[in-house]
Amino acid sequence: MKRLDLPIEGMHCASCAANIERRLRREPGVARAAVNFATATATVEYDAARTEIARLIGAVADAGYAVTTHATAFPVEGITCAACAARIEHVLRRKSGVAAASVNVATATATVTYLPTLVTPADLHAAVRDAGYGVPVAAQPEAVDLQRERAERELRSLRRALAVALILGGVVFLISHLEMFRVTALPALPTAWLLFALATIVQFGPGWRFYVGAWKGLRHLTADMNTLIALGTSAAWGYSTAVLLLPHLFMGAHDAGDALHLLYFDTSVVIIALILLGRFFEARARSRTSDAIRTLMGLQAKTARIMRGDAMVEVPVAQVGPGDLVLVRPGETVPVDGEVVEGRSAVDESMLTGESIPVEKGPGDAVIGATLNRTGAFTFRARRVGADTVLAQIIRLVEQAQGGKAPVQRLADRVAGIFVPIVLLIALGTLVVWLLLPGGGLAPAMLHFVAVLIIACPCALGLATPTAIMVGTGRAAEMGILIKGGEVLERAQALTTVVLDKTGTITRGEPAVMAIHALDGDAASLLQLAASAERGSEHPLGEAIVREAQARDVPLLPAGDFAAAPGRGISAMVRDRRLLLGNAAFLRERGVPLAPLLATADAMVEQGHTPLYIAADGAPLGVIAVADPVRPGVAGVIARFHQLGLRTVLLTGDHRRVADAVARDVGIHRVVADVLPHHKAEEVKRLQEDGAVVAMVGDGINDAPALAQADIGVAVGSGADVALEASDITLIGDDLSGVVTGIDLSRRTLRTIRQNLFWAFFYNVLGIPIAAGVLAPLGILLSPILAAAAMAFSSVFVVSNSLRLKGYRPPEG
Repeated sequence: MKRLDLPIEGMHCASCAANIERRLRREPGVARAAVNFATATATVEYDAARTEIARLIGAVADAGYAVTTHATAFPVEGITCAACAARIEHVLRRKSGVAAASVNVATATATVTYLPTLVTPADLHAAVRDAGYGVPVAAQPEAVDLQRERAERELRSLRRALAVALILGGVVFLISHLEMFRVTALPALPTAWLLFALATIVQFGPGWRFYVGAWKGLRHLTADMNTLIALGTSAAWGYSTAVLLLPHLFMGAHDAGDALHLLYFDTSVVIIALILLGRFFEARARSRTSDAIRTLMGLQAKTARIMRGDAMVEVPVAQVGPGDLVLVRPGETVPVDGEVVEGRSAVDESMLTGESIPVEKGPGDAVIGATLNRTGAFTFRARRVGADTVLAQIIRLVEQAQGGKAPVQRLADRVAGIFVPIVLLIALGTLVVWLLLPGGGLAPAMLHFVAVLIIACPCALGLATPTAIMVGTGRAAEMGILIKGGEVLERAQALTTVVLDKTGTITRGEPAVMAIHALDGDAASLLQLAASAERGSEHPLGEAIVREAQARDVPLLPAGDFAAAPGRGISAMVRDRRLLLGNAAFLRERGVPLAPLLATADAMVEQGHTPLYIAADGAPLGVIAVADPVRPGVAGVIARFHQLGLRTVLLTGDHRRVADAVARDVGIHRVVADVLPHHKAEEVKRLQEDGAVVAMVGDGINDAPALAQADIGVAVGSGADVALEASDITLIGDDLSGVVTGIDLSRRTLRTIRQNLFWAFFYNVLGIPIAAGVLAPLGILLSPILAAAAMAFSSVFVVSNSLRLKGYRPPEG
């Protein structure tokens, strides 16, 4: 039995503790569970053979509480294939206190969720080192620079090894095949020893890395791609060396010169050269999959000008604290998030939101760190700095998404875990069968044995998912769209319905004047009177009328004796006239005849507008229509949803008539109106019970329950106000077309993953039997050299196919 102390969050009373105890005791293998409410700790005694920490944490979550866990990510050196990743994951998961561990082959990064009360990052690093891999001393969760440095170091090492292997391997190949070039054969014995010398240099120089990797696996009784390559090339080199040293054992030859045609030094060196070439191209391509994060990190300003006393001083951005006053000049990058206190400018936010038009900023407006100041200078007060800025949160979310795995990868992971042992068995079986076959023999048996070992490629299986996720989510981030990872990509493929909140999502979320109808035809004078009366009002409809007058440069008149009837209307004295402005009931109560205005007002209501009647001294003057206007381009977005085969539903707490009018304007066919905010999640659940796979599009704050209930929650933000943690897909800007792009890119990414996995499986399923010689009766044989070329191509193909997503462009609509 093992004992485990779980720190619990969210308990409020002793009954909370009892609920957690009951839930934990239901888990298989749990002998005792006791929760101390005072210390907020659950003590569990359990059988590690029947349950695991992750299940216990999940049980606490099922009860409605949370276990305090930490997450860390750190680079790992020495990962060469999916089998390496599987071994590291296994080692980490065996550590007491580790809840989950995932290793990304593409980035060579381990991501671990752990209990800080039981294990530390230093313990995790030590476990990985004990498994035969390296962890840089300065490993940090956000060490993208370290990752880049490691990738460059790997490329330099591969480039040197590849140069030696290609030059010497090329010489060995040419000498071994002189007859192909109509060159007179060289003296046999000296030639044989020259081939041996050159091949040995390649085998234990550039090829030494494969032995190192194989030995690490052997120490832990596992095998990986290095094992296959080391065995295969050693078989070809060892066989050829034996022929050279003991020629009398082979075909009755008396010396190495007689058995020259039995030397396969060219096979071993060309295999090493080709595999190194493939690894070099793969590593170079893989380094490009992290371009998005490096680009995001490169947006951060290095310094900032802040007020220190009465002086403006330049300091590193890390020294900027909340509350500091920061000066930004034209052409400079905004260093941190904050609020403008002085000055005006246009700020280019395209690097984060994807929207190319600069946004006007003035006192009271929010600015986002890493955006570019275009025109004027301004001073702002820092609000969020360091890890709390929008940029830091974006980088963190993109890193988390890129470190995840899609459910479709599970089969590939299971196969990769047993792949190498199966290939070794197939290779040994091939060797035995060819030794026993009539007309077989040691030489053909050895060649088929080597070909089977070399052509097998677990790398392609390991790279299929992470490279596509990295490039796809990175490309999305470049366009201001944050996709939370592999599971979101898979659910996006199955979507059938998109539910959209109205206020703030389809509409601007701020009332505006839509139409002005004056009985005397003077709309400007009517607007002037109404805005003058509403000048002191705090009602959103009154504020909309004042904004409209300001936008039209209509001067406001002095007003007095202001009185408001909440929810009904206002009265005020303007130019010695008693002005009334409000709904129909408010004016009728005061004896105003509205008959001349009713037809116009009814037409406004049909369009989803709110009519505000205006009268002076008891006589009707006109009516102003106010509404929350639809965002530009929404109708085109809805049409693109329909082109993707998705049904659309408008979900709103507004009245049915208003909702129907908005739905007609934008092309949504189904409307669910008069829904209270806390009932929106129930409406989403009702759709799901009818068989729909639902994406909910909302503002990420007010719609949080509905976003959580939906299969995919999509939060449409607005720069610094976006709730980045609230959803599966988050739009940093407020352009609704990003929702279509996010869903379409998710589907494209999943399609790429499936293409990669198909290729990886198809390649191995087809290539291994051919390498074993099953088509030999038809005269089709696969030499080890061709097998090496095919194997190298397999990994490069998968990474290159994923990199195509870097060129993704949103669908035209």
